Amino acid sequence: MTRAQHVAQWLHETLERRLDELDIPAASVAVYVDGELVEHGAGVLNRGTGVENTVDGVFQIGSITKVWTATLVMQLVDEGIVALDEPVLTYLPEFSLEDADAAAAVTVRQLLTHTAGFEGDVFRDTGVGDDALEIFIRGIGDVPQLFTPGEQFSYNNLAFCVLGRLVEVLRGMPYDQALHQYVITPLGLTHAATDAAQAIRFRAALGHLDAGEGGPVVPAPIWAMQRSNSPAGSMLAMTARDLIAFAAMHLRGGVAEDGTRVLSEASVEAMQVREVDLPRLEMLGDAWGLGWELMDTNIGTMIGHDGNTIGQASFLRVLPEHGIAVALLTNGGNVYPLSREIFAHILGELAGVEYKHLPTPPTDAEPIDASRFVGTYGASVMDLTVTQDAEQRIWIDIVPKGLAIELGETAQRSEYVPFGPDRIIAVEPTSGMFMPFVFIGADDDGNARYLHTGRAMPRVAG
Repeated sequence: MTRAQHVAQWLHETLERRLDELDIPAASVAVYVDGELVEHGAGVLNRGTGVENTVDGVFQIGSITKVWTATLVMQLVDEGIVALDEPVLTYLPEFSLEDADAAAAVTVRQLLTHTAGFEGDVFRDTGVGDDALEIFIRGIGDVPQLFTPGEQFSYNNLAFCVLGRLVEVLRGMPYDQALHQYVITPLGLTHAATDAAQAIRFRAALGHLDAGEGGPVVPAPIWAMQRSNSPAGSMLAMTARDLIAFAAMHLRGGVAEDGTRVLSEASVEAMQVREVDLPRLEMLGDAWGLGWELMDTNIGTMIGHDGNTIGQASFLRVLPEHGIAVALLTNGGNVYPLSREIFAHILGELAGVEYKHLPTPPTDAEPIDASRFVGTYGASVMDLTVTQDAEQRIWIDIVPKGLAIELGETAQRSEYVPFGPDRIIAVEPTSGMFMPFVFIGADDDGNARYLHTGRAMPRVAG
């Protein structure tokens, strides 16, 4: 039995049972190893209709789309049209921010590495037309700067929307068309959709959300977010098989299965170079490249990306030195324990990877003086207020704003405990994950400047 066949057997024996145990409506897994593809699907794509998932089930890949957008940009680099360290304004004169000096300084590389420093969670509905992204980017002159460009990492959806608009301008076509012409078609993908009108041709998954009160997850009220955020991950959907075809192209040095060159070998390698280190959040990787998330393992660097949309979550892990890629696509429920189990088993069996466990709160955490953490930290979609009571217990109140309210999110109050220097972790899990936060920097009074959730949320009060 080949290694691929071993994986196929384990998925057949495991996946459906784990979906039931974790209240996950459906999942699809695809694995590329030794030049072979293994794929398996289970569950239902929509609990409202009962449509069964198969290997042809199409799920949104969410923010994994950012690696596709980075690939489109690197194609422009290959052609000599774009230089990574040139200011964005060189190619996109319409680019503006609240801080004009910062807008003039931001480079293409900083957009790709999440180090541009402006507010990243900006979601505005500018319609469903081909001009949706153009209208969106022309209207971001009010977006604030959180830190000096290049200073640190802060996950930035808006940066990739700016990159998508850069692609539109330099290619002379809408982002979706460029995605089809320069990536989807050259790769020979058969089940990839850039909007709902295309996705409806296939067995399309619908996301599922927590209904509260301990009940099962239920179908989400809408399929996707705004088209204006497509380059960051609001729309693109496909099978796990097609996502693996994209990853395999990167494993082959930029060449599709039929020999078509999609990206230069130099650009494939450049995308995997460590550009910026991340705070120790445990739930994210250790560093970021040009689009790719980088994770340190006992056998070397693993690359990948995760994605989350409305009730759908996607995961991609790639071992470049071993020629292995694994994709997991889901549509709700306790997906994080499943993702860790899938990757720990498959990558452990195929390559000896000692996969990191999800972080958990210590059972013997000693109380600390959290006064320098206390205060309110703000972003466009939420405010987080950190308090400490008389018993030295640490609490965070999350108050949603903007799009978060539109999606039905409500205020939450959760307890946190110390989790290493300048880190705290939730006592109760969300979707199977105990969320850790890191406090970064210090102001003139010694108080933390940022609460880092993957995003650097600046202190706004307290």
